[in-house]
Amino acid sequence: MADAILQVRTPATSANLGAGFDTLGMALSLYNIFTVTEILPEGEFRAAVIGEGARELTDAKDNMVIRSYIEACDTWNIKGAGFELLSNNVIPLCRGLGSSASAAVAGVLIANGLNRVNASDDEMLRVITRIEKHPDNVAPCYLGGMTVSCLDGESLRYVRLPSLPPDMYVVVAVPNVEVRTSMAREALPDTVDFKDAVFNLGRSALMAAAWATGRWELLSWGMDDRIHQQYRAKLFPGGDVIMDRVRDIPGCLGAAISGSGPSVLALVKGRPRKVAETMCRTFTEYGVESLFFVLQGNADGAKVTYPGQFLKKSG
Repeated sequence: MADAILQVRTPATSANLGAGFDTLGMALSLYNIFTVTEILPEGEFRAAVIGEGARELTDAKDNMVIRSYIEACDTWNIKGAGFELLSNNVIPLCRGLGSSASAAVAGVLIANGLNRVNASDDEMLRVITRIEKHPDNVAPCYLGGMTVSCLDGESLRYVRLPSLPPDMYVVVAVPNVEVRTSMAREALPDTVDFKDAVFNLGRSALMAAAWATGRWELLSWGMDDRIHQQYRAKLFPGGDVIMDRVRDIPGCLGAAISGSGPSVLALVKGRPRKVAETMCRTFTEYGVESLFFVLQGNADGAKVTYPGQFLKKSG
């Protein structure tokens, strides 16, 4: 392989976390790595993929990283160079773990880095969100950690919350079932009962407050939800029962569908083994193969590397 000219590492993310529909999200310690190996003439791109999406993402025209790069260059009104891209993908596709956000963040960071735009964090997030549309994934992917975000048209506001304690783990079970975001959106009702809306407002506010103040015992309440999970749980086998089973395990502080699913996430204080085993056993009971990750929830955000040194995200 040619020497790396520029390399971007972007984390997986889990959006919603139960009640925080389209507003809460956290970065996870599972990373894709995107490497620019050769500079090409403007408009010329080549893509190679190792791991997730090795068959689907090799067409440069359909590669989200390259598409995001082109859109960022257009937004900044610059004639960006073409390049050869090698993607080492670990984040599962269409499993609710932010693979699209990971690619969009990488593409904009490459545009910023290769063309020396030196955009601020606010500008970077504005451009990435315009491309990917989901700030609840984009903000934690770019910034790291746990974030609260609010989008009004093109105006984005966000806050990064304090880190989890070191003995808290994020257990993620990933079933061998794809749920595309469009499918998960279509499963939702057109209207929400007023009482359910009030329920979720209280729970999401409690979630953010508990996270900000270290009241971890309140996370089980904060991750409760009435507006989307009951519908999305029906899109994959075992979805109706898996969260109830793990919530009762000692040490489990809360469980939720990760993003639009079908992955399921649990926050665990102490030993995570029993939670992970219960998740996978449940999917097996429903005839679905699965794998699980035991991750940290204090994951770094996106990082750009040039040969021999780390540079800040803003360049």
